[in-house]
Amino acid sequence: MSGKVFVDANYRFIAAYQEVNARIAQRQQSLALYVALTGTLLAGLLALHRGSGSEQLPVEWLAFGFPLASLCLAFLNYKSERAITNLRAFLSSLERLEDSHLKLPSYNTDPRWAHGVNKVRRFHDLTCATLASGANSIGLGVILQLYPARIAEHAWLIAPLCIASLASIGALLIIPRWSYRPANEDPIGH
Repeated sequence: MSGKVFVDANYRFIAAYQEVNARIAQRQQSLALYVALTGTLLAGLLALHRGSGSEQLPVEWLAFGFPLASLCLAFLNYKSERAITNLRAFLSSLERLEDSHLKLPSYNTDPRWAHGVNKVRRFHDLTCATLASGANSIGLGVILQLYPARIAEHAWLIAPLCIASLASIGALLIIPRWSYRPANEDPIGH
C-alpha cells in the first residue's frame, strides 16, 4: 500500500456541488429572512401608532430598518454569489481534467449551459430588488402617513433613507455582474 493518499476528482466534484447547493439554499434563506424582517418592521410601526405615548417614541429611527435590511440582503446575496462563482470555477477545472469537457457535456465549462443558468438565476436578483423596492417604499409611506408630525420635525431623514434604499436596490441589481462565466465565454455572456 502506497503512502500517498488523495481524494479522487469525483469526490471533489460531488463535494463542491453540495457546497453550491448549500449556498443556493442560503440565498433563499436570506430572502425569507428579509421578508420576515421587513414584515416585523411594518408591524412595529403599526403597533407603535396605536399605543399610548406614540408621539414620544422615536419611530422615525425605525425607518432606517428598511434600507438597513435591504443593504444586508444585498451583502448576503453578494457573498453567496461570490462563493457560488468560486465553486463553479473549481467545478469547471475538474470538468476539464484530461480534456473530458471535449468528450462529455460540461455544465460549468460550456458557455451554453453556464449562460443559461445565469439568466435563470437573474430572476432571484430581480425578485430581491423588487421586494426591496416595495418594502422600502411601503415603509417610508407608512411612516409618512402615520407619523407626519414626527417626520416634519426630522425632515432631513428622508434624503438618507432614500439614498440608502436606492443604494441597496442598485447593489441587488448589479450583483449578477459577478456571476460565474466559463473561461472561454466573453464578459457580456453572449
